[in-house]
Amino acid sequence: HVQLVESGGGSVQAGGSLRLSCVVSGYAYSDGYCLGWFRQAPGKEREGVAQMYSGESSTYYADSVKGRFTISHDNAKRTLYLQMNSLKPEDTAMYYCVADCEFWGRGTQVTVS
Repeated sequence: HVQLVESGGGSVQAGGSLRLSCVVSGYAYSDGYCLGWFRQAPGKEREGVAQMYSGESSTYYADSVKGRFTISHDNAKRTLYLQMNSLKPEDTAMYYCVADCEFWGRGTQVTVS
């Protein structure tokens, strides 16, 4: 039973930073695992923000967050992170941790004013 539990969201002023965390449990870290972050703002489509792929040892970032957001993973803690710097009001959304594009957490709200 895969569980993804996000935390770290909140309200910040533009230019500020937040670090989101996602504790991953019940997930089999195969050679080709995929973990990432999606977001959805009210009235907008869901957007892939950042993903990391173990098989390719690569990361992907949406153009809108490149240079500002960094995805990382702590294997020992089985925790996925999203460091968000230079936040903008348009980053306001519910952020979801996702595994294999199949398993989703409940989300954590980020509000930038």
